Amino acid sequence: VNYQTTWNSRTIMLARIAKTRKSTKLRRSYAKKNKSFKFSLPESKLHILENGPATETTATKDELMAYFREMALIRRVEIASQTLYQKREIRGFLHLYNGQEAISTGMESALTKGDKLVTAYRDHGFYLSSRTGGTAKACLSEMCGKITGCSKGKGGSMHMYNIPNNFFGGNGIVGAQIPLGAGLAFACKYNNTGEVAVSLMGDGAANQGQVYESFNMAKLWKLPAIFVVENNRYAMGTSIPRHSATPDYYTRGDYIPGIQVDAMNVLNVREVTKFAREYVLEEGPILLEMMTYRYKGHSMSDPGISYRNKQEVSDEMKNNDPIEKLKAMILENNVATEDEVKDIQAEVKKEVDEAVKFARESAEPELKDLYADVYANDVFTRGRELAQSYYPN
Repeated sequence: VNYQTTWNSRTIMLARIAKTRKSTKLRRSYAKKNKSFKFSLPESKLHILENGPATETTATKDELMAYFREMALIRRVEIASQTLYQKREIRGFLHLYNGQEAISTGMESALTKGDKLVTAYRDHGFYLSSRTGGTAKACLSEMCGKITGCSKGKGGSMHMYNIPNNFFGGNGIVGAQIPLGAGLAFACKYNNTGEVAVSLMGDGAANQGQVYESFNMAKLWKLPAIFVVENNRYAMGTSIPRHSATPDYYTRGDYIPGIQVDAMNVLNVREVTKFAREYVLEEGPILLEMMTYRYKGHSMSDPGISYRNKQEVSDEMKNNDPIEKLKAMILENNVATEDEVKDIQAEVKKEVDEAVKFARESAEPELKDLYADVYANDVFTRGRELAQSYYPN
């Protein structure tokens, strides 16, 4: 055997393979930031509408990676919140958004800075959206009851706000945010701003009487109101067939047009919201039913498996996760590499770890802060005992 000849042949062959791989990589060329990718979307169910939202859309690499980062940030903040709650560093109520991230990210990406949004107490995802501009530090600090929180430590998990960016909370009373949302829509119309108001509720709140009073008012006055049911299937722990006479919430508006949406696809949510926004500015209110799934219990006091089994939750997480769906879109369309996706996940983890540390080290509100932001003017506020009252300077 001529070992020298064999070695030379192998060297040449390996060099050719390396050259081929290099050229293949160049031909494959992962996306430039401004390149658009086309995606097919599922058809939505319509109620008294002749035409519905688009069934195709495009998105750039920048957009897709931004959506992925935002959804990953929400998920990571919720994981950190659960840990802090279990360590008794977050007290009171805590309602996690795991599994529903495509709704807040998709909707917020289709709204303008001037549009108004109000939601229920599962509000962390909307607070953390890029439009609202909330940070992981302010979010976790608020849940931990610290002065550095977005509501100065006095609102907690259910009462997060960013009024300059038109995020009106975070409301703790079931269904009570819907009349507020109708009021915001009335303000948009009265002031002729060309903006819309979005009001979100869970499927459990959709049986509230005040919801239908708001529907009626919005229709009568042709308000630019987008009403949304985040249908995560179990309300506070009761399945839809047991608590609702009809499973089709998008038809609940009766005289108000409705759309049922696959809300585990962030691009689908975005396009439906774009459609709804254009519609309400011309025609008045619309009702969107976002079909989603919450992985955790209604709140941290609910184990979430007394009314459903672990296998069901596991199957949803495995087969229908909104973040994994978006990740698959990115990788299968060569929008970005696996390493780029991992870099975002690592960056988000670092950001949330730093936010947890910040929240833990931040100060609690002082006693005088208890009386702040109650009245517009600095006035005497009586405490439980006179000695605990606040006297203005």
